[in-house]
Amino acid sequence: MKATTHFGFALLLFVMTTIIPMIGAAQVIKDSVMETSLSNDDIMNRLQDEETHKQPLFISNAFKSSRVINAHSMEMIGSGVLDFRLLHRFGLIKDGWRNFFGLDQAAMRFGFDYGVTKNLTIGLGRSTYLKEWDGFFKWRIIHQRKNVHAIPISLVWTSGITLKTIPFTAGRVNYFTSKMGFYHQCIVGRKFSKHVTIQLAPTLVHQNLVAFAIDKNDMLALGIGSRLRITNRTSFVLDAFPILYGARANYHQWPVSIGFDIETGGHVFQLHISNARGMNERAFIAETLQSWGKGEIQFGFNLSRVFTIKRNLTSSF
Repeated sequence: MKATTHFGFALLLFVMTTIIPMIGAAQVIKDSVMETSLSNDDIMNRLQDEETHKQPLFISNAFKSSRVINAHSMEMIGSGVLDFRLLHRFGLIKDGWRNFFGLDQAAMRFGFDYGVTKNLTIGLGRSTYLKEWDGFFKWRIIHQRKNVHAIPISLVWTSGITLKTIPFTAGRVNYFTSKMGFYHQCIVGRKFSKHVTIQLAPTLVHQNLVAFAIDKNDMLALGIGSRLRITNRTSFVLDAFPILYGARANYHQWPVSIGFDIETGGHVFQLHISNARGMNERAFIAETLQSWGKGEIQFGFNLSRVFTIKRNLTSSF
């Protein structure tokens, strides 16, 4: 009985002096390891945040597509991406029921724009109006960005050429070059917030042959484009081209268009109203004769569908 009592007392003493302190030490070690782990995670997160802020953050989605309505936008097509674009313009709304508010008449332009790199796009299109072909290149010189080395604007240069294929009017000598026109455009734009984008686009248009002797071969216009985002997939857009030089008094009108963009997956569908009949820079700047003030406007729509031709292309240009 005495031996049993002495053994129990020794066991209790061993537990109190050895086992319990070991358990406490293990818990302390565990808590210390967890604190160290959390501290390391915090340090890594802070380092990652600092590294992120050291990298430039380029601005995207200033516009839903590479066109505002008629005009080029500061937005570029991605590298290796092909954009099939269909522009459709009906007749005058003021014609009423006789022409079903213009829906009985239509003009269109279809085109293919391709992103050679993230900063270079080329395109080709054809319009039913004057049976005119047009081609262009578009080069982004400066890309708006935040964080390190922030730049507040994007700068894009566009140059294009047009060729009418409608037969010449008899009665004068004409040359192949008489059907040609050219334009050069510098787009300066800024995305002010996720809701508002504004751009200015001084544009020079040259026509080798004009309709009348009093017409100028060169015209200068100041393009204005803007976007107001409503939801993630919808926005209002506007483009206008006040003519600064070369317009004939009481003849040429400022092309002004107002539209509503709807993005649906790989499509951008746009409804718009415009007084411009032409759908390339030469046509809508030099040949807009219809006036908003007289109600000479047309309903139309644009459709953009993109296809990825090449993947994983990387380029700094």
